[in-house]
Amino acid sequence: MIKTVIPAKLNEEKTKLELIDQTLLPNKEVFLYLDEREKIFEAIKMLRVRGAPAIGVAAAYGLYVCMNKMDTDSLSEFKKEFYETKDYLATSRPTAVNLFWALDRMQNRFEEEENNSLNVIEMKQALLDESEKIFAEDQAMGKAIGEYGLELLKPKMGLLTHCNAGGIATSGIGTALAPMYLGHEKDYDFKVYADETRPLLQGSRLTAYELNKAGIDVTIICDNMASLVMKEGKIDAVLVGCDRIAANGDTANKIGTSGVAILAKEYGIPMYILGPTSTIDMNTKTGNDIEIELRDEEEIGNGFGLRTAPKEVKAYNPAFDVTDAKYITAIITEKGIIRPPYKESLKKLFE
Repeated sequence: MIKTVIPAKLNEEKTKLELIDQTLLPNKEVFLYLDEREKIFEAIKMLRVRGAPAIGVAAAYGLYVCMNKMDTDSLSEFKKEFYETKDYLATSRPTAVNLFWALDRMQNRFEEEENNSLNVIEMKQALLDESEKIFAEDQAMGKAIGEYGLELLKPKMGLLTHCNAGGIATSGIGTALAPMYLGHEKDYDFKVYADETRPLLQGSRLTAYELNKAGIDVTIICDNMASLVMKEGKIDAVLVGCDRIAANGDTANKIGTSGVAILAKEYGIPMYILGPTSTIDMNTKTGNDIEIELRDEEEIGNGFGLRTAPKEVKAYNPAFDVTDAKYITAIITEKGIIRPPYKESLKKLFE
């Protein structure tokens, strides 16, 4: 049976958001218990919780726990605080569409129940219900993506992944790592290569941590080694997650993904994007319309407290890049495998 650490959930009393602090992995497993919007904002902003689906779950639960502790009988006061908290949490990170998707779902539920004339206690229960639905759907999503993804893979394959799109990026078994977990249960004996994923090393700190914990054969490589291992014939497929998919199939994912995709095309290796339909943003026409988060320069020159560049030197630190649709072999969602031309196939998915 697959067991992964759940990165974002409610505590047993359903009064606090429980997170594993991913900035401390793999050396320490520290859990945070939060019910203040500033601390929840900080946890999302500073990547204590990360991965598009997990961010969505954390935002939904975070909004609920903040509202649950509000002591008022006035629905108008409750509503004002709800919108302020929702809008505040929405500013924590700009690229992962799941953040906004989850918060919008909570808002839609609020407005629906407001029309039903619920009181504050009943409204809190409705928000709890909606956040738990988002959590449950996320868990089911990972398994479905894993099953569709496994259809494209064969035993003994060498697989390359970038960043972390596993159990600690979602509420279940992940997106890009989901087929690896399901294949492991069936003795597929995959050989997984995980890019370090600089500058924050999500591949070596997080992907290697959880795959090794699950007993899956995983080898870490530096980001600039991907071309060599492909040339040596060690890679049969590339599997990565996504933070936003535009209507034309262009996909935003962790910085470095587009380079991997270009290399895969050169070496004739299939490039698979795995993510829930909630990451597909049909209102974003192309990758050029996706806002790319710029992070602190110090993450490059002074990452993890070790200075690796002169203090006076500038650094450019985009957190994501966009992979053009022409480099993507298929997009795998919980609803099935989507193939080019993406402009038509993605549109059809929502009809």
